[in-house]
Amino acid sequence: MTLGQHLVELRKRLFKAAIGFVLGGVAGWFLADFVLDALRSPVQAIVESQHRTAALNFATITGSFDLKLQIAITVGAIISSPVWLYQIFAFLVPGLTGKEKRYTFGFFFSAVPLFFAGCAAGWFVLPHIVGLLTGFAGRQDSAYIDAQSYYDFVLKLVIVVGVAFVLPVFLVLLNFMGVLSAKSILKSWRVAMLVIVLFTAVTTPAADVISMLLLAVPMVGLYFAAAGVAWLHDRRAAKNALRMEADLAG
Repeated sequence: MTLGQHLVELRKRLFKAAIGFVLGGVAGWFLADFVLDALRSPVQAIVESQHRTAALNFATITGSFDLKLQIAITVGAIISSPVWLYQIFAFLVPGLTGKEKRYTFGFFFSAVPLFFAGCAAGWFVLPHIVGLLTGFAGRQDSAYIDAQSYYDFVLKLVIVVGVAFVLPVFLVLLNFMGVLSAKSILKSWRVAMLVIVLFTAVTTPAADVISMLLLAVPMVGLYFAAAGVAWLHDRRAAKNALRMEADLAG
């Protein structure tokens, strides 16, 4: 393809990705109230468990509209992620070999479910973190939580954990491309455990043991699952190499 053809292809892919994002944003607008109600549930739990007044607070007149719009954009980006991720891969695929194409699409179809699973894990620990952090206030105090700050807090937790769940796929991809061996992955397990613990401590603002374990356990499982897949691949690659050597010798 010439440079002009690449630019035309890029424009086509960006246009399709933009359509997916816009349609996801429209769906996100209609889902925004449902999402906001779900965001309120940890705050309402404060009222029941801590017996104090708790509510989301909008500091400006347009605060509620701005928050709904942000929720719609975020939900739209998440809903349309398979679309724009596919467009990115589809733009890159024509320049790859057949073997590299298999790796790329394998990465794509693994990364999307893991991203959603990570977002769900972050959402799962959210009520516990909110309850723990607000519990430091006195019984006589009320919890009037700024809605914008609260949304940023939730967004950071959910998205960061979602991205973290995708990282083991990179290990498998590097192994399949011959950059990283399964032996190297397993040899570095102590460093990986330390990094996972530090990551969960930073990601969970509460930094309590339960929240850290709820996030660290599946991440550790994914790390060793990636090592297992890499080990199987290396074993098969070694057998194929021995078979080729035997064929050449014969």
